[in-house]
Amino acid sequence: MKLRTLLSLAVLAAAATFNLFAQDATPVDPHRPAAIETTGVPAVPDALLKQLERYENVRGAAFAGWSPEGKGMLIRTRFANSPQLHRVYEPGGRREQITFFEEPVSGGFIPRAKDGSLLLSMSTGGNEYYQVYWYDVANYRTQLLTDGKSRYSIGPANRDGSRVILSSNERNGRDTDLYVANPREPGARELILPTEGEYWYAADWSHDDKTLLIGRYVSANESHFALLDVKSREKTDLPLPNDEPAAISALAFSPDAKHIYIATDSGAEFRRLAVFDIATKKYQWLTADLEGDVTELDVDDTTGSVAAVISEDGASRLFLFSGDSPAQLERREIKLPLGIISSLAFSPDGQRLGFTFARPDAPVDAFSIAVASGELTQWTYSELGGLDPRGFVVPERIRFSSFDGREIPAYYYRPKSASKEQPAAVLIVIHGGPESQFQPYFSGALQFYVNELGLAVIAPNVRGSSGYGKTYLKLDNAERREDSVKDIGALLDWIAKQPELDSRRVAVSGGSYGGYMTLASLVHYGERLQAGIDNVGIANFITFLEQTAPYRQDLRRVEYGDERDPKMRKKLIEISPLTRAAEIKSALLVIHGKNDPRVPFGEAQQIADKVRAAGRPVWTVYAENEGHGFGKKDNADYARAVQVMFLSDFLKLKE
Repeated sequence: MKLRTLLSLAVLAAAATFNLFAQDATPVDPHRPAAIETTGVPAVPDALLKQLERYENVRGAAFAGWSPEGKGMLIRTRFANSPQLHRVYEPGGRREQITFFEEPVSGGFIPRAKDGSLLLSMSTGGNEYYQVYWYDVANYRTQLLTDGKSRYSIGPANRDGSRVILSSNERNGRDTDLYVANPREPGARELILPTEGEYWYAADWSHDDKTLLIGRYVSANESHFALLDVKSREKTDLPLPNDEPAAISALAFSPDAKHIYIATDSGAEFRRLAVFDIATKKYQWLTADLEGDVTELDVDDTTGSVAAVISEDGASRLFLFSGDSPAQLERREIKLPLGIISSLAFSPDGQRLGFTFARPDAPVDAFSIAVASGELTQWTYSELGGLDPRGFVVPERIRFSSFDGREIPAYYYRPKSASKEQPAAVLIVIHGGPESQFQPYFSGALQFYVNELGLAVIAPNVRGSSGYGKTYLKLDNAERREDSVKDIGALLDWIAKQPELDSRRVAVSGGSYGGYMTLASLVHYGERLQAGIDNVGIANFITFLEQTAPYRQDLRRVEYGDERDPKMRKKLIEISPLTRAAEIKSALLVIHGKNDPRVPFGEAQQIADKVRAAGRPVWTVYAENEGHGFGKKDNADYARAVQVMFLSDFLKLKE
C-alpha cells in the first residue's frame, strides 16, 4: 500500500475522533517531543513515521577545516540529536566525534596552533546568542571564553594562533564591536574597534600581526572595506573602483599583505574578483569576463595561490589562480560535477583544497582537490538512510514570465507519476532572505514530497533573490516589496498552463522571509491556494522591526524600510499580511521556535490567532527549545510529519 493511501486512511481515522477544525484542543500524541506544543494538529500515525524514517535519517557532512598539522580534516555532521564536530584522518576513514553537546556546535581548529586546540561556537535553545569556547584537545577540556549572555562570532586568528578576533555586542547589546582575545584565557578580551550604528567585521589578519582587513556591511547592495592597525587602532578606509554603492562578498590579504583580493559588484552587475594594490589603489580584475557572483574565496598562506567559486544560476564553478605575484596570476577552471561548493580552505602545505560539496542527487559531503592536478577526492560518504539513490529526482531549471515581462528563474521537481491523465498537486517553496537564493541542494524532505506524496515541487527565485545581478536584487526593496509577491501570481499562471500539474491543488511554503511571502501569497491569491505553511515568518513588519534583536534592527530597516518614518510605516502596515489576515481563505500551518531572535515568536501568535478568528483551519507547532528554525532532530522530524499530514489533508493527496 502506497503512502498516499496510508495517509488518507490515517487522516480519516484521526478525523473520526478529533475535529480538525476545532482549534481549542490538541489530541494526545506520544510522538510529539516534550518541548513542542501544538494546536489543531492530529496525532501523527505510526505508519507515517515509518515511511518518513528513511528520508529523515539521511545524513550530511560539512567540511570545517584542515587539522593544523595537515593530518586529516574536521567535519560537522549529526549522529545523535544535533550536529557536532568530528575528525576524519583520511579519505573514507572513520569519523571520530570530538564534541558531545545537546546543542548544535560549529567552529574549527585555531589556524597554525601547535597544540591543535579548537574554538567552538554554540547558542542555547536556538536563541543565536552564540558563546565561544576553547577546546583543549590534549586534555579533553572545554572552557567558556565569553560572557555567557552577549552575542559573539569568531573571526580570523593571527599567525601563531595566540590571538583571535571576536565580534560582539557585549558593550551595549546593539552595536557589534571588534575585540582581540586570547583563546586560552577566559575573559581576556581587548576592545579594538568600537562601533556606533555601523556593522564591521574582520575578514583577515596580516602575517606580520599588525593589520586587520575589515569590512562594513550596510545592506545586500552596499559594503565598504578598510585596514585597521591592531596596535594604534587607526582605521584607514579604502576606495572601491566606482563611487556608487556596491556590495562586497569576499576579502582576503595576499601573503605579503601588499595586495587585497576582493569580490565586488562595483561598476558591474555581478561580484567580480579583483586584486587591489594597497599602495597604488589600483584594481586588476580576474573574473571580469565571467557572469555570476564570486561566493567563496581562499588564499594559500605560503604559495599565494587563490581559489574562488563563482555561482551561475545556483550552480558552482571552481577556479584556481597561481603565479609569481598577485599581478601575474594565471587562471584555470577545475571541472566538477553539477553542485554547490562552500567553505573553501587550502591545506597547511598548500597541496590540497578542501570544501563542502552539495549535489542535487546526493547528501552534502566533504571533498578536496589536489591543487596540482585538480583530482577530486571524496572524504566522507554520508548515509542515505536506506534510500535508493536511483529514485532521486533532479530538478529542472525553468523560467516563467511575470507581470512586467521579466523572466523569473525557478527549479522544478517533477514527480515521475505526473501526467496529463493524472496531474500532480503542487507545492511552491519560497526561500528566505530575502537576499538569498534557492539552490538545488539535496533534500530528503523534497525527495519525500516528490517520490512518496507525488507532489510537484517548484522553488522560484523571485525578484530580490541573489545570484542574478544587483539590478535583480534591488527589485523588491522598500515600496516594491509586493512586486515579489506578484511573481508568485505569475507562477500560478504558469502552473495552470502545464497539463501535468493540477492548478486546483496548490500549496505554498516558506521560512523566515519566505514565511512572509507565504502569508502574502495567501492574502493575494487565496482563491488559488488551498494551503500555506508559514515557518518562522514575518506577519507584521512593524512588530517585526520593533522587536527583532537590537543588533539586527538597523540592518533590516535598510532592506524593508524604516518603520519610524510615518510614510514608510503606513506602507509597511499596508503590505503586512496581518493587516489583511481576515482575507486568507486557505488552511494555514504555523511553525515557530519561541527563542527566535530574528523573527520574534509573537509574529506566529498574532497571525495564527487572527486567521483562526476568521474561521479558517489553523494548525500550530511551537517549540520551547528552538529559535529561527528547528535544529534538533526530534523536533525537526515531528514538524516534518505534521507538514506531510497537513499537505495530504488539504491538497487531498489520495490514491
